[in-house]
Amino acid sequence: MSIALPFLALLVVGAVAAYHRLRLVVWAAATLTALIACLLAGANITATIIATVLAALVAVPLLVPQIRLPFITKPLLGFYTKILPPLSETERVALEAGTVGWEGQLFSGKPDWNVLFDQPKPELRADEQAFLDGPVEELCRMTNDWQITHVNADLTPELWEYVKKNKFFGMIVPKEYGGLGFTALGNHKVIQKLATVSTVLSSTVGVPNSLGPAELLMHYGTKEQKDYYLPRLADGREVPCFGLTGPWAGSDATSIPDYGIVTMGDWNGARVVGVKLTFDKRYITLAPVATLIGLAFRMYDPDGLIGDRKDIGITLALVPRDTDSIDIGRRHFPLNSPFQNGPIHGREVFIPLSQLIGGEAYAGKGWQMLVECLSIGRSITLPSTASGGAKFGAVITGAYARIRKQFGLSVGRFEGVEEALARIGGKAYAISALSEAAAAAVSRGELPAVPSTIAKYHCTEMAREVATDVMDIHGGKGIILGPKNYAGRNWQALPIMITVEGANIMTRSLMIFGQGAILCHPWVLKEMKAAGLPDPDERLTEFDRNLFGHIGFAFSNAVRSWWYGFTSARIGTAPGDAYTRRYYRKLNRYSAALAVMADTSMLLLGGKLKFKESLSGRLGDVLSQLYIASAMLKRYEDQGRPASDQPLLAWAIHDSVNKIETAFSAALRNFPVRPISYLLWLLIFPWGRRAQAPSDRLGHKVASLLMSPNEARDRLAVGTFITPCANNPAGRINSYLPKVILAEPVERKFLKALKNSDIEALDFAAQLDEGVREGWITADERKQLEELREMTIDTISVDDFDTEELRSAGYRREQYDSRAAA
Repeated sequence: MSIALPFLALLVVGAVAAYHRLRLVVWAAATLTALIACLLAGANITATIIATVLAALVAVPLLVPQIRLPFITKPLLGFYTKILPPLSETERVALEAGTVGWEGQLFSGKPDWNVLFDQPKPELRADEQAFLDGPVEELCRMTNDWQITHVNADLTPELWEYVKKNKFFGMIVPKEYGGLGFTALGNHKVIQKLATVSTVLSSTVGVPNSLGPAELLMHYGTKEQKDYYLPRLADGREVPCFGLTGPWAGSDATSIPDYGIVTMGDWNGARVVGVKLTFDKRYITLAPVATLIGLAFRMYDPDGLIGDRKDIGITLALVPRDTDSIDIGRRHFPLNSPFQNGPIHGREVFIPLSQLIGGEAYAGKGWQMLVECLSIGRSITLPSTASGGAKFGAVITGAYARIRKQFGLSVGRFEGVEEALARIGGKAYAISALSEAAAAAVSRGELPAVPSTIAKYHCTEMAREVATDVMDIHGGKGIILGPKNYAGRNWQALPIMITVEGANIMTRSLMIFGQGAILCHPWVLKEMKAAGLPDPDERLTEFDRNLFGHIGFAFSNAVRSWWYGFTSARIGTAPGDAYTRRYYRKLNRYSAALAVMADTSMLLLGGKLKFKESLSGRLGDVLSQLYIASAMLKRYEDQGRPASDQPLLAWAIHDSVNKIETAFSAALRNFPVRPISYLLWLLIFPWGRRAQAPSDRLGHKVASLLMSPNEARDRLAVGTFITPCANNPAGRINSYLPKVILAEPVERKFLKALKNSDIEALDFAAQLDEGVREGWITADERKQLEELREMTIDTISVDDFDTEELRSAGYRREQYDSRAAA
């Protein structure tokens, strides 16, 4: 023991220093003190000297700049510059466009939870709440989704007039320009509620308030452009669209072949310098009805009319619909969710330079402009739509599962249905928290590049899973389309959300970790910038500071990851109450493990990492689930730690943790450098994988919450349109739930008596008559059962049609014309 003691002291002191991220000089002093103590305690002198020499061999070169800089840092800088993957201009702009918020803490391996708790609770302004309670509620009452999706294939004229008159298109436009000037959170809440009545309506309102002419003008427009266009966009005189995607440039937006040639042309009777545009765009929302087209194209100046550069770069412009040579108006038909969406074509369409967004000064800066605004739009419209659909689906499906009976039992009581209800409730809770967190980040003035991609991808993916479970529970009620169906159109619309604003496959495999690994890492971007400094002395000094900060960071995370894994995250300081503290410890553990995996992957794979999309996607899953779990815990704290929400929170946290370990496991099993993967496995899973999916017992609690009136269910329903009215069959079903529950004991009593009797009546009304005569039920209870039967029929009934009603107007015209010709 006397021989091993100095080496054990060296190891323990180093581990403690790494765990707590003590400075190198503190580690050296603590190590020396520990070795002296070992010597005084009777440790072997030779062993103590060897341990001291080993410590000195590490400490002295690193603590003495005259040794460290020329002999360690300088060679490493040369090696680093050789392996550093070149950043394209596109990648550089994307990295510089976003800001780093809480996600940076998750990449640190040691999250400072106070940073999260210090964020203000997301709350609406008084005018935003009044708008939700007034115009939004009224718009929802006016909306008949069957009329929109089947009869009109569009909003009705009354809805179009209402949204324009009440400035739904101008929610983000500042009040000084006649808009509503809402925060991102207010925008989120409006879109979320509209999505519960019609995804066509929510997308129609969402697009003008997302990435498009209004937002771009607010950030980059000239004074003249803002003064003219923003008031017209706010009150609906102008309906905007934005043309980015084309047949040859979908997710790879920087490769757009659409071009504009700088030339002279005629505009409003004058000869001016402008651009002749040739473009081919598709999938453009609101294009068929747009009066103002935002357009992205690559700009060329072959004759040098405005400068020395021939290839100016991606540029953005505003093109009025009535400009000559534009082909616009035809529609795509997206999966029976017929929001206005279609192609735009143009050949040699001339516009003056004054129509470039931001004027000539912003020519060639289009990609930077798009990237800076994209994180804002991506944070709002699709996550909000997904949140509205998921929350609505959870509340209404819970009511339906309680009211609908099979074999004399509510279908929600069957364990198979309980599993689906639990998934719906847990994921709706997660989606709601994540979408609100993304909107709140924008409201705080952040440009959440990484959180926006997390929110867009995971909200839409989870919403798709929720919609599938909703359809499974509803069965025939969900698949028979008609005015009484509130689930089918949402299920049809979900794949649309998966594809837009960056296809989800690309978002997961390239963007989340691809951006996060550099943008959120506390040292990588600093090292890259230091390596590119022009002054040699400054370059060496800055690189030295960041390199050894990074090395200490890596050692710390390796120790923290192993310790949390070894103790199953049961030991360590963490915030929260007695119920949630265990969750914070788990997130601390996985944060350290993510940092270890990220550093190892970047070190060993370098520039090749961007092509390892499966690995990138799995590490992105880890980062995403850490962010989602954090958002849920923040929501739980903001709402005062309600005990009734604990089953929802617990289910969603267990689901996230299980997904984190599944992603780590898959990444390690497929890591390209096999020996390293074994070492990483020992660091991250010293006892093997321990996380499990949410238990059946927990799932039962979540399902029960959805099927009974309670505070947790009410909180989940906040922001959805569940007002019972003629156009809202789901709202009526939800309103039946308390009455149905009150009638259940009477129903059980009556059915039990009926089963044990010799009454031959087959008609329900006659059976009730017999029940009153026999004294099984009172007259008041009979009325209660009659009302229960009416509510149940309204809940489970579906629509049917005459064949001619289902035939398209075009088919009917063809038949009429053929008969007339005959």
